[in-house]
Amino acid sequence: MELQDKRVLLTGASGGIGKEVAKALEAKGAKLLLVARNSNKLEALKDSLEFPHQHEILVADLSTDGGLEKVKQTCLNLSQKGQRIDVLINNAGSNQFSFLAQRTTASIELEIRLNLLVPMLLSQSALSWISRPGIILNVGSTFGSIGFPGYTTYCAAKSGLQRFSEALDRELDGSGIRTLYLAPRATDTSLNDHLVNQMNQKLGNKSDSPTIVAEHVIDILEKEQAARWIGWPEKIFARINQILPTVVSNSIRKQQDTIHHFINQVHGK
Repeated sequence: MELQDKRVLLTGASGGIGKEVAKALEAKGAKLLLVARNSNKLEALKDSLEFPHQHEILVADLSTDGGLEKVKQTCLNLSQKGQRIDVLINNAGSNQFSFLAQRTTASIELEIRLNLLVPMLLSQSALSWISRPGIILNVGSTFGSIGFPGYTTYCAAKSGLQRFSEALDRELDGSGIRTLYLAPRATDTSLNDHLVNQMNQKLGNKSDSPTIVAEHVIDILEKEQAARWIGWPEKIFARINQILPTVVSNSIRKQQDTIHHFINQVHGK
């Protein structure tokens, strides 16, 4: 898709990845509807862009039914004005590094909702207001393809998001709407606290800057590539895990003491 003058709805816009994606989209000539919970952060992001008057913000808590309805009504109103959204980027999400036994029911439900149910519901909503041709891009994670200790809920949600994206893209074949999936590896954002960053360094896990992820967002949209995993060797491990999961299990088993050490650090043990 050519992004010049396209209208793009970006959730999680005020986060580390969201900010860089917004900048990269603007550089391509897109007009943005920036969605997040914090109005001050959204205003600051809009003001930081080169042409702030071309973009709009929408304060909405997507973890609530009211927030989702607010997005839907805003997009329907834009559609009625002849300003349909061309691209929906489901970027909002969260994770918690913890043993499953240490999680609360509420935290598990919220994480599943933000990382899986919200993108599903927004995608469903988009079918009534997105342009044709149009694109839905779901931002997942390498952990959607590799089950990793300490991230059981996050892995489950992102794995579901990958299969949802694949199924919806096939379901909408011929409709003019594509559903794409992008899986970053570890990224240098506030989503990962200093202990997680220390663990990744100890394990030799590489991470990318939000700018790198934003470059991939632009590229996958322009090429309309169905799915993409970012980074070596993570993308290879993701494929190996589907064919020979014991190979990946044995590799992670060698890291178990280090992983457990940092999880316990998070919980003050």
